[in-house]
Amino acid sequence: MTSRLLISLSLLLFAGQQVFAQLAPAEDFFNSGAQFYISNNIPAALEHVEDGLKTYPDDEKLKRLEALLKQQQQQQQQQQQQQQKDQQQQNQQNQQAQQQKAQDRQKQQEDKQKQAEQKQADQQKQQQPPDQQKQAGQQDQKESEDQAVKAGEMTPAEAKRLLDSQKDNEQLLQMKPPDKPQNPLHTIKDW
Repeated sequence: MTSRLLISLSLLLFAGQQVFAQLAPAEDFFNSGAQFYISNNIPAALEHVEDGLKTYPDDEKLKRLEALLKQQQQQQQQQQQQQQKDQQQQNQQNQQAQQQKAQDRQKQQEDKQKQAEQKQADQQKQQQPPDQQKQAGQQDQKESEDQAVKAGEMTPAEAKRLLDSQKDNEQLLQMKPPDKPQNPLHTIKDW
């Protein structure tokens, strides 16, 4: 019996709330929506205004407030999307910077390894007999010249070979003595 009574009371309360909501003036919906708007709770404000428009579909204040709230909601969504884009771009930039740092570290390690190998090679050269040191020095000089050459340029050794090969094709210009003038009165001027 008590359960039936409780059920009956809850149904009465529920029906009473609906009746009260229907009897609430449009001004109450507008005021509650405006309060939520002021506190920057746009979804709750929009919900109250839409409830008011269900009851009072012709109320101008509610219609204008709904339009304002929808515009505000749209702006917030655009701002959130822009913030997400900015954050993605920043994340990409951070990833690129990290990749660059990793590449720089790897290059530094390679340089250190090359220096260690060079140091070790120098130590081995110092331990070699003088004849082998001379040969190794010539070989190192040749390698350094080859590395120093840029694309389209010749090494000094290549330039020397080219000049030597051209020497064979050269001919000496032989000066022919001037002919004696036919006319003794006409002299050749030499100035």
